[in-house]
Amino acid sequence: MKKNIPGIVLLIALLIPVIAGAQQAGADQQWLVGMGQVSPDFDFTWKGEKQDNISNHRGKVVLINFFATWCPPCRAELPRVQEEIWKKYGDRSDFALFVFGREENWDVLDPFIENTGYTFPILPDLERGIFSKFATQSIPRNVILDREGKIIYQSIGYTEAEFNKMLELLDREINK
Repeated sequence: MKKNIPGIVLLIALLIPVIAGAQQAGADQQWLVGMGQVSPDFDFTWKGEKQDNISNHRGKVVLINFFATWCPPCRAELPRVQEEIWKKYGDRSDFALFVFGREENWDVLDPFIENTGYTFPILPDLERGIFSKFATQSIPRNVILDREGKIIYQSIGYTEAEFNKMLELLDREINK
């Protein structure tokens, strides 16, 4: 056994950079766009088939949320979006909020909106056309764009602490 110890130590020494590199690559793949980059361009459709584009909202602070109606962390986060973001900033002309239902269309979103009473914009992203410009997996996700359309905040999942951090950043950015 003592003869194998140098070989085991060498193997571990060789594997540490490989494992660390794989972990870093995994972290890099959490987002397909980075902080400071301009948001990818995308179109979306309002109820009634009205077309819109994210670039039409330059000059505003924009919060983009990706969720699914079946997702427990998403369902924990959305009441706070309603109460602490939409009620506070929803009537401001320099703010926009877009909540996209990943892989969900109006047939799922309409009953969800009716049952929850949410008044903020919830829109379909049926084939992940928008989501796939930002990430490949994991919801909820939040992205904040500054008035020039640059990404200034990103989060994955929901925790009270991270949501509070997002609220602070939104308040600072909107009240600049």
